[in-house]
Amino acid sequence: MIKYDAGSDLFLLISFINLTSEKYHLKHNNMKTSYSANVICSLMVAISLFSSAGLNAQGITTPRAPSPAASVSQTIGLSVVTVNYSRPSVRERVIWGKLVPYGYNKEPFGNGSDAPWRAGANENTTITFSTDVKVEGKPVPAGTYGFFIAVFDNNTAEVILSKDYQSWGNFFYNPKQDQLRVKINTKESEFTELLTYTFDDVSANSTVLTLKWEKKQFPVKLEFNVEDVVMDNAATELNGIKGFNWQSYNSAAVYAVQNNTHLQQADVWSAKAVSLNPNFTTLNVRSQVMEKSGNKTLADSLSAAAFKVATEAEVNAYGYQLLNQGKHDKAIEVFIINTKNYPKSANCFDSLGEAYATKGDTKNAIANFKKALSMHPSDNVKANSEKFLKQLGAK
Repeated sequence: MIKYDAGSDLFLLISFINLTSEKYHLKHNNMKTSYSANVICSLMVAISLFSSAGLNAQGITTPRAPSPAASVSQTIGLSVVTVNYSRPSVRERVIWGKLVPYGYNKEPFGNGSDAPWRAGANENTTITFSTDVKVEGKPVPAGTYGFFIAVFDNNTAEVILSKDYQSWGNFFYNPKQDQLRVKINTKESEFTELLTYTFDDVSANSTVLTLKWEKKQFPVKLEFNVEDVVMDNAATELNGIKGFNWQSYNSAAVYAVQNNTHLQQADVWSAKAVSLNPNFTTLNVRSQVMEKSGNKTLADSLSAAAFKVATEAEVNAYGYQLLNQGKHDKAIEVFIINTKNYPKSANCFDSLGEAYATKGDTKNAIANFKKALSMHPSDNVKANSEKFLKQLGAK
């Protein structure tokens, strides 16, 4: 019995080679010579395939049927996962245990080793990771792999990633090329006619790659160290054209501070940003790096220096940044500094009022909104103060 996935061009070759074992007897010069029919068929098919290949090389490209090619990708952080596969249909056939045999099976063509299912049809199903990844908790280096699955009849399966991703299907599968073998549990699901790969449960640093076919699902957890990837990528970018401006060094330090990661590297980058341009933004970010690193004395000194060179707009923007992060008390501190530095600015008092309102301090919010309105503000500041006073029941 020939085992194959629908759409495999190679099935034609295997079928012809195994068509019959009957021997032909030919007579020549009164000598009887015996030839095996499968050898003859092999030669005929090989000639046919080579001829077809020559014709196809000069002909047009036509759609693949009945198992169309497909590709699906997902980005996690900066990491990209891509699966290339072919999509066989169920077509009212018995899939599990018959079309797809259970376990590992010897194929009638290839190297004769026990092979898992190719997890699709036609050529190898392949999976490519742009960065290092953990597959079901096991580390796998970045690269492209042949994707195989051994299916068992007890609702389990074994996922195999092979370093040989260029061979055809599973016919040349070699366990010595395995990068990973890991057990998973399968799930029953709604009927899926065409074999499909999806990315489910996508989060900031992980996803579940799921193969769905017939009434079965094969979920595989993929996890990435997003922070390491971002920092490694930043180091690479800063060795290029981006390394000539302070904004790039500053943004790299900001990411590290916000995610509380790679603070030693953030120290270097924030210092570089300050050396290139000692403005409010760079001094303030370096102050945050020092605070996260436990050097509060230097952090306070840098913060004071930052506010000395800050513009009203820079401090106001920083205050709203803190407010959006839920750091209400810190935001209020920053807005108060702005009202002291710019006591004639209605916008500063309006922003301070908004910070108090967000925190839930109604009394101080109303006082600052009324202060802003008493200073003949611009139309947009006036509208904002009046809106909040109305919401707070003070207008």
